[in-house]
Amino acid sequence: MQELDRTAPASGNWRVELIGVPAGADVHLRLRLESVMEGVLVSGDIDVPVTGSCARCLDPIEDTLSLDVQELYAYEGSTTEATSEEDEVRRIEGDHLDLEPLARDTVVLALPLAPVCTEDCAGLCVDCGQRLDDLPADHKHEIVDARWAGLAAKFGSDASTSSPGAPGESPTTEEN
Repeated sequence: MQELDRTAPASGNWRVELIGVPAGADVHLRLRLESVMEGVLVSGDIDVPVTGSCARCLDPIEDTLSLDVQELYAYEGSTTEATSEEDEVRRIEGDHLDLEPLARDTVVLALPLAPVCTEDCAGLCVDCGQRLDDLPADHKHEIVDARWAGLAAKFGSDASTSSPGAPGESPTTEEN
């Protein structure tokens, strides 16, 4: 058994749409390499910084992911190699283990597709584009129905915000 504690730079393109690992960021690997019958079992954890944007309010996000890994690298000619498809198992290449694909796959698969800055982020106001968490609770916009704008201006009432129908009336629909 061999313990491995290393920091290496992340190569580019470890990301999904809104969040990812900055190119060249330090990826910290704490791994244990164990020889088993079929190959080398790599287990441990990876710490990696991630940056991106909140899917709801588009504010910047910075965080650190701590992920557990466990992967078998098969010896050439082993039963695992013979009974598995080429892309199902990682292989030992000569005397080397390529840990970069393991780290990249682990990190990218753990990235959220819709990251949020906080779990209760309300997002943006659909009318003005301001962040809802920064606006007062009674924030609203007056929506003027162009068909009633003339009457609303003449009488100064809220008739402009009503739906189709007479000013101030709520439309009723009947379903059969």
